[in-house]
Amino acid sequence: MSDMLAEVTGDLAAEHAALLAVLEKLGPDDWARPTHAPGWAVRDQVAHLAFFDGTATTAIVDPDRFVSEAAALNAEAAQGDPAYLTEARKLSVDKLFQHWKTSSERLVKAAHTLDATRRMPWYGPPMSAVSFITARLMECWSHGLDVVDVVDVVGAGRPATDRLRHVAHLGVRTRNFSYVARGLEPNTEPMRVELLAPSGELWVFGEPDAPNRIAGPAEDFCQVVTQRRHVADTALEVTGAAAEEWMRLAQAFAGPPGEGRKPGQFTKAHP
Repeated sequence: MSDMLAEVTGDLAAEHAALLAVLEKLGPDDWARPTHAPGWAVRDQVAHLAFFDGTATTAIVDPDRFVSEAAALNAEAAQGDPAYLTEARKLSVDKLFQHWKTSSERLVKAAHTLDATRRMPWYGPPMSAVSFITARLMECWSHGLDVVDVVDVVGAGRPATDRLRHVAHLGVRTRNFSYVARGLEPNTEPMRVELLAPSGELWVFGEPDAPNRIAGPAEDFCQVVTQRRHVADTALEVTGAAAEEWMRLAQAFAGPPGEGRKPGQFTKAHP
């Protein structure tokens, strides 16, 4: 296992542990709370994670089976709520929680067996082992944010950490994909991204003299590229037409274009 893969795998385990600490505090009413994703309650966010952590584990331990099952899921995706969500809604809260916990533990265990040279099958193009695990960390963090945003439990918050560097890096790398997912030609104008990490460290991407710039809290940037916040509801400073365009389209996750969040749903995260 390469140093980079070992690092992101360790951070994946820590991100899952952080979500576990939140879910353990929830009461029955919290699991039923609507989230900001239309039609999805907290329990649906958890069911989504449980299912795709499970399919990710299959991709690691039995890639041929994953490829076969992925084709069926892709065909099903255009027909409304997927079967996994319908089935999960039949489970009690306790059983759903255990289902997620088991899927989480199996994924973390399987991730530690990965070789850095492997190309991993997924629902889009194959990806490197590092990118594959980074995507799972991003999913855990972003769907966990959907939960944390709406639950009303004292102490159920989840502070930002420097594990967000993986999400931020993925957000920068997927700039072109944000266009391609919408059938648009990528905008390749030079871009500078300067993000303040939760620890106070500065993360920088791109050329220092690029006229298009995005600067501000790393957490805000990660919320925008995962479509959990509209850029207007963050403390990001966006300079230049290309930067403004990217922040309107940003999408760090695979699949068809998401609707994102509407402006005004959240107050600015930082004064």
